[in-house]
Amino acid sequence: MPRIHPTAIVHPEAELAPDVEIGPYSVVGARVVLGPETRLLAHVVVEGPTVLGRGNVVYPFAVLGSEAQHKRRGEPAGTTCLAIGDHNEIREHVTIHQSSRSAETRIGSHNLLMAGCHVAHDATVGDHVTIANAVQLAGHAIVRDHVTFGGLAGVAQFVLVGESAFVAAGAMCEANVPPFVIVQGDRARVRALNKVGLRRRGVAAESIQALERAFRAVFSGRLPRAEALQGLDTTDPFVRALKEALTPR
Repeated sequence: MPRIHPTAIVHPEAELAPDVEIGPYSVVGARVVLGPETRLLAHVVVEGPTVLGRGNVVYPFAVLGSEAQHKRRGEPAGTTCLAIGDHNEIREHVTIHQSSRSAETRIGSHNLLMAGCHVAHDATVGDHVTIANAVQLAGHAIVRDHVTFGGLAGVAQFVLVGESAFVAAGAMCEANVPPFVIVQGDRARVRALNKVGLRRRGVAAESIQALERAFRAVFSGRLPRAEALQGLDTTDPFVRALKEALTPR
């Protein structure tokens, strides 16, 4: 039986796993699904249609599933959605909006969203991502797995942040961020290889060394970018992923 505080308001159309906990003054709307082991600590608002998977913890004053923050385009009711995976920690005052059309805003699993950050409509966040305080992800932004953001960073609409990238505090990303690198500045520029993040992820030393060679060739060498990419040894899968991300389509 879910544990629901007497001051919480839960819509009768919400679906709650038997071990869900809903704290004081929280509000759970219609067409919300809360998976097993999910905890809404206090003053949390979840509007539907929103689905949370297993083991998510949501801290006070977070608001999940609100309408997209844009000029309305007349979407029929029920065509927008927010889908959140498993074992995410969503801290105080985080806002995550529904999608704006017949798609979904999606948050993966094992992520940490720190206080005051915002994920806008139609954005996608992968797995094992850390989003620090007051980071702003604009509509349709895509964040791949194992990315880390420093506080107050921003990502513009439709920008993709590659896997295992580190976006430094205050960085303003208006162009795609390559995988495995550190970007910093306004506007954000590639500064170095994210060796610390790669080690923390458990990437083998041999792959990090191969990426270092590739990074120097592409970002520090004298050859034009296209020639440097063509000359990369892509035996290592991480170098191959870097080349694929940087090769124009």
